[in-house]
Amino acid sequence: MRRVFGAKKDKEPPPTIQDATDRINKRGETVDEKIKKLDAELARYKEQIKKTRPGPAQEAIKARAMRVLKQRRMYDGQRDMIYNQTYNLDQVAFATEGLKDAQQTMSALKTANKELKGVMKTVNISAIDSMQDEMMDMMDISTEIQESLGRSYNVPDDIDEEELMGELDALEADMGAETESDAVPSYLQPDKESDLDAELNLPVAPMGNASAVPNRVNHQAEDGLGLPAVPQASLRS
Repeated sequence: MRRVFGAKKDKEPPPTIQDATDRINKRGETVDEKIKKLDAELARYKEQIKKTRPGPAQEAIKARAMRVLKQRRMYDGQRDMIYNQTYNLDQVAFATEGLKDAQQTMSALKTANKELKGVMKTVNISAIDSMQDEMMDMMDISTEIQESLGRSYNVPDDIDEEELMGELDALEADMGAETESDAVPSYLQPDKESDLDAELNLPVAPMGNASAVPNRVNHQAEDGLGLPAVPQASLRS
């Protein structure tokens, strides 16, 4: 049967938006290359027209330039059409991707909702409240126990606070006096004003008349140079 009727061909999958976009972009690149070639040819014809004198030769060059310009305008129209198609495909692709993202978001939310419902079934609000109350009661009892264990047995209840403050001030004054006296040892402290002569009990030196002592001054003669003069007897000998 296959030899007679032939085998059934498999249908090709329809092109996707991305496939269509890629194909149109290739067409646009081809059109852009053709436009660049036409622009270069028009520039060459423009230079030839400037260098050529008016006449049949210049008219022929102008006719060629007009033909190239018409082709360029045709390609410009095709490029604009291709750009419009690409824009439409991009818009459709953007909308499609947005719908896919929304679909995935909804699926994730549904799954999370199911999990949350399952977790909430295992949680009892009243049990949590009762547990919190028990914890508060136990904390209060623990505080009372600590206060009871930290209570002093020998401290009377009827204590005058003013009397305690007076005793504290007196104790501070005594401690300050001891600190000042112990700051410098006695042997390093400066001596008080005392009469050293009275402590040593030394006799007083006698005070006589200074004029009674004769002044023994030996006046010796000097020569012309200021030296002591030699006696005459020594010179005669």
